[in-house]
Amino acid sequence: MNRRYVALGDSMSIDDYAGGPGRGAASLLHANLGADFPDWAGRDLATSGWTLDVLARDGAVTADILHRQLPRLGGDPDLVTITMGGNDLLGVHGDDTAAAAVIGRVAAQGEGILARLPRTCRVVLTTVYDPSDGSGAAPGLTPWPAAPHWIRALNTALADLAGRHGAILADVHAAFTGHGVTAGDPAQTDARPANRDLWFCGVVEPNAWGAHAIRTAWWNALSQAAVTDRSCPLC
Repeated sequence: MNRRYVALGDSMSIDDYAGGPGRGAASLLHANLGADFPDWAGRDLATSGWTLDVLARDGAVTADILHRQLPRLGGDPDLVTITMGGNDLLGVHGDDTAAAAVIGRVAAQGEGILARLPRTCRVVLTTVYDPSDGSGAAPGLTPWPAAPHWIRALNTALADLAGRHGAILADVHAAFTGHGVTAGDPAQTDARPANRDLWFCGVVEPNAWGAHAIRTAWWNALSQAAVTDRSCPLC
């Protein structure tokens, strides 16, 4: 029987900003695009016969995952990746008081999400990146000096969730550092810029190279788990 991979979450998971069908992070984890990433040949789930359902949606907040995506889960998946929290925090950009409340709300709703997932499936929870590269300033967004602090607080909450529920944590925040304003203009709109060190488009979206970086973080996190956990999907 084929094993099933489901992607829950927001635009960090989808194809839309990475150049079209098959190019987003979840799609690449499922089936590598050899024309773009030939060195990844065979390092995907489809090679082992997995299927893919992308329930993640552009603009989704954590409550959308809990109330709209989870009810569409259907049969029990074997692997779930989750990208959440970034839009919740973006929605209160510049407001420190509201940001503190958002962190608590994401943590509470995240508990509900992870508690509802089957215990038999492997879950990968993803940290949230920072297009300002720690500066608190990115094109198209009002400067918010405290933004890096709140992103770190959000990621700490996500790491705590992963630890409590036995999920794998994929540290996309660490992987993306240096690939935002430090590398170029994250507000540019090209999904496949010539500068492969720039991983953003539209300020906060992963372009094709960013999607590959997210896929890489997921794959590496799963591979590391496979070293000690024979129930890991990559085993």
